Amino acid sequence: MRILLVYPQFPLSYWGFQHSMKLVGKAASLPPLGLLTVAALLPARWSLRCVDLNVEPLTDQQLLWADQVFISGMRIQAQSMHEIIARARALGRPTVVGGPAASTAPEDYLDADLVFSGEAEGRIDALVRAMSGESVPRDRILRPCAATAGGTSRAADRTRPALDQSPTPRFDLVDLSRYTSASVQFSRGCPFNCEFCDIIEIYGRRPRVKTAAQVLAELDRLYALGFRRSVFIVDDNFIGNRAAARGLLAALGRWQRTHGYPFELYTEASVNLATDAQMVRDMVEAGFSAVFLGIETPDAESLASAQKVQNTIVDLRVAVDTLTSAGLEVMGGFIVGFDTDTAAAFDAQREFIASVPVPLAMVGLLSALPGTQLWRRLEREGRLRHDFNGDQLERPNFEPVMDEEALLRGYAELLAEIYSPRAYYARCRAYVERAPATPGRKRTGWQHAAALVRATLKIGLRGPARREYWRLFAYCVLHARHAFAGAIGHAIMGEHMIRYTREEVLPRIERALRELRAERQRAAAAVAATAERETRASAGDARQLTPPASRAPNADFERVANATWSS
Repeated sequence: MRILLVYPQFPLSYWGFQHSMKLVGKAASLPPLGLLTVAALLPARWSLRCVDLNVEPLTDQQLLWADQVFISGMRIQAQSMHEIIARARALGRPTVVGGPAASTAPEDYLDADLVFSGEAEGRIDALVRAMSGESVPRDRILRPCAATAGGTSRAADRTRPALDQSPTPRFDLVDLSRYTSASVQFSRGCPFNCEFCDIIEIYGRRPRVKTAAQVLAELDRLYALGFRRSVFIVDDNFIGNRAAARGLLAALGRWQRTHGYPFELYTEASVNLATDAQMVRDMVEAGFSAVFLGIETPDAESLASAQKVQNTIVDLRVAVDTLTSAGLEVMGGFIVGFDTDTAAAFDAQREFIASVPVPLAMVGLLSALPGTQLWRRLEREGRLRHDFNGDQLERPNFEPVMDEEALLRGYAELLAEIYSPRAYYARCRAYVERAPATPGRKRTGWQHAAALVRATLKIGLRGPARREYWRLFAYCVLHARHAFAGAIGHAIMGEHMIRYTREEVLPRIERALRELRAERQRAAAAVAATAERETRASAGDARQLTPPASRAPNADFERVANATWSS
């Protein structure tokens, strides 16, 4: 059996860093870890190839080579997924679609021959049987067992697959030199209960983990393949199972010291990481240099309404400063558009972001993801508009409580401010001033030198942020040489963030505002037209009920008619 694994293309987005890739000489940020894991689960006798459309185009020859085409992606990749399915079908090649998008809304991908919903471990035999025409579900959707499909229930958590048998991904199927980072996974699931989150729906609230030996085997494989850059541990909450995380960190630290810290690590975690000083020290010692936090909003009421109570028990500014000073750069996720948000929310977000050393502050509109508690609540309330396509930059997919025009206008102004060159480089400077030298911090090499030359030509000599670039450059040379490589990295990422905001995001929001205003004008015109028709109809009824004077035989008839109309 010949299997072609295809990773769909990402549209231009904040996290894609597409405008930064040329400056660092890479094609994409991360390889398709999910597909590479599935590849390792498939029968060893099968012949496998992998094509990442973010790195190279998909050719007809590649499709014709395959007996089956596997596609996996997220909702933001849906358009590319459907295009791949259509191309494969035109060439007579069956398709199987899986991954996060197919797990939360499998019915959206029925243009494929099979849809695989849920995690793959322990279910490959069922997939193989379905591919051969045996045991094909009537709706062509291979679902996990009924208990597992129950979302965040305890029964669902008990039936999800253990990860201690998950194999080392087939990293050899892709050209790692084309990516800025590699990726590995330690755990799945999160113990918290955020209303808008789909992770707990897909992976549950009881974090399941790989053994330290499994994770080290994956790092060994990357090392053997010659990879020597950053590695993203893709867990949605690295400290979801703290005891297991501590054990991994001890092993990671030993491995990194033995190998001379070949990998700079980064991950995602909950904000309460900042309250565990020993965990933070162990992460830094193991080579972690950054962590993404879902900060969401500084407003406690909005956090509570979203069931993100873990963020209400810590001082968010103190948490960011604590992690930064310890050696972990904070990348922050923020949301506007909660039901409890008012117009003051934008100023609160703006002031908070300006006060913390978080260069990469990702702000999105609240969106209702299929299958989440938020989706179900809004559906009950009759507020859902349409499905979510993974894009948080246009109109929300539900009726917001805040006036929508005020929401979009406030969002646009917030993005324009935080990704102005002045504000972005101010946050970079604040980070550099606090960041200590750590074991996992970027070290200069020929690749960094090449990126420095390209960045200086593009940003320092030609770009709109050249003044801010040189100020940051000079500060690092004079006061923070240990942070120089990281600062140039921030400038390179800023090239994407600033440019993408100016060229793509703000014009799209402006188009959404024009669409909203036109929609409201059409609605107002429709109401006015309806009112006019009703007025004319009423006038016509009055004329019919009031007889002409020539027909009235006497005044008594006229009085009776008028009395009838009045009643």
